[in-house]
Amino acid sequence: MSKIIFLDVDGTLIDYEAKLPASAAQAVNQARANGHKVYICTGCSKAEIEQRNLCELDGMIGGNGAYVEDHGHVVMHQGLSKEDVKHIVDWCNERHLGFYLEANSGMYCNDYMLEQGPETMVKYAQGKGADLTKAKESSKKFMGGFIHLQGEDLYRDDVNKISFILSRYQDHLDSQKEFPHLIANTWGGKGEVALYGDLGPTGITKRHAIEVLLDYLGVDQKDTISFGDAKIDLSMFECCDYNVAMGNGGEEIKAAADYITTDVNDDGLYNAFRYLKLID
Repeated sequence: MSKIIFLDVDGTLIDYEAKLPASAAQAVNQARANGHKVYICTGCSKAEIEQRNLCELDGMIGGNGAYVEDHGHVVMHQGLSKEDVKHIVDWCNERHLGFYLEANSGMYCNDYMLEQGPETMVKYAQGKGADLTKAKESSKKFMGGFIHLQGEDLYRDDVNKISFILSRYQDHLDSQKEFPHLIANTWGGKGEVALYGDLGPTGITKRHAIEVLLDYLGVDQKDTISFGDAKIDLSMFECCDYNVAMGNGGEEIKAAADYITTDVNDDGLYNAFRYLKLID
């Protein structure tokens, strides 16, 4: 029986330096050759994913569920309104918080992101196990993917979600109060350390996007398997039949998993695919 496989990206399919382990690519390629379908399910926008050197896939869920694509066909796309984008941009700028707008056309950042982003991304990479040299390389590559905009040019109407640097955790709590009609999340380093907050449209989750895709494909939920490493992946676990946590994941995602595999850099995906008999 063929399966529909959903993979988180950072820390699951690729490592925290945005590199695809050869064993992970081999696992995906073999699984697809065996008749299974493989989709990434990520918080990244399509523009960010296109900067990654990934293996062939059947499609993607991006923006934590705002965008669904199957073999190049857009199944669903629901982003933030221009009014919400303006409100968030002004709110972050008033607090001097670096942020970036995640759109399928690109990643657009403000002045403060250029100042605060490099150090924050070094912390992110180090929290995921990279040494200082590799963390700086990873940060430079990430920052190099931004398009810098100022003023009203940031008031866009094609934004899936917005990530902003937390000067303190209170920024996230304040964002929940300021934008009660939106979904507020946090993300960061190992152990669910909060370095960023993000805001996306209400009703948009990885779970909802998977349900939309399954309906489009005419596939039953019992044929699904999900893989993740962070709290944001819990919504995938809520709707998939079998759930795998990576060994480098946080404790909350591990507690919710049916199976815990090895670290992303220790053939984690390949080991899990073999355990589940998706590959020989």
